[in-house]
Amino acid sequence: MIVVLMGVSGVGKTTVGRILSGKLGWPLFDADEFHSALSIEKMRNGIPLEDADRWPWLDRMNAMLREREGRGESVLLACSALKQVYRDRLSKGTADLRWIYLKGAFELIRERLEARKGHYMKAGLLESQFAALEEPGDALNIDVDDTPHAIADSILRRLKESPTHKTGAGK
Repeated sequence: MIVVLMGVSGVGKTTVGRILSGKLGWPLFDADEFHSALSIEKMRNGIPLEDADRWPWLDRMNAMLREREGRGESVLLACSALKQVYRDRLSKGTADLRWIYLKGAFELIRERLEARKGHYMKAGLLESQFAALEEPGDALNIDVDDTPHAIADSILRRLKESPTHKTGAGK
């Protein structure tokens, strides 16, 4: 099974993903690791990425997911996946991919980003992320106004409650 934790920057995808990785024993991949150096530099300088920057990034992650799934491995991926077209590209060719939409109010997320140290994603880009966000209709929606451990526990409960909830398959 592939579980993608998605949402705008600052919702806790990586933090919650690390907790889930520990509880499930699955590897966690962070989409930030798949960005090119040029894309990271753009974001560091407060320049939002364009789709042309994202296509190779999404393709690298999709190849990794299909490879892992092909070996029968379950994985977690922390990835913004803000638009449906991105989610379609990311999930193409996968058989069992589940979306977890980490959702929070703009003010809460902005406060988290402003408190974060050493990350290239600046709070000023949050507006562009919310503007680009197309909320998924096929995801488990999880409110992030709680502790990371409580959010992870909620995700585990919800996944167990919907064992046949498959999305993104075969697109």
